[in-house]
Amino acid sequence: MNWIRITETTNLPPREGRTLDLNGRSLALFNLGDRYVAIDNRCPHKGGPLADGIVGGTTVTCPLHNWRVCLESGSVTKPCDSGVPLVRTYPVKVEDGILLLGLEEAQAAA
Repeated sequence: MNWIRITETTNLPPREGRTLDLNGRSLALFNLGDRYVAIDNRCPHKGGPLADGIVGGTTVTCPLHNWRVCLESGSVTKPCDSGVPLVRTYPVKVEDGILLLGLEEAQAAA
């Protein structure tokens, strides 16, 4: 696992998301208050920018059509549809007040 320095934790306010462009992909970082999470910044419904959505508990609501995505698993929680693909999640950790994003070697090189 490659850990990439992203930003200071103070740059990501509680209950908000921020967009991160990394190696040609758009990711969404969220501060849930007690921890930080990262997912692909694209709703599986119509590609809405999840970083711009409303965070409630452990879900984010897509700003385009109100689909809710679980920030922990990437699963769509509303509407319930087993055929909907998951949103990819990424590990995040904090060291000395700095957010680090975990990428597999192939992801980091892409």
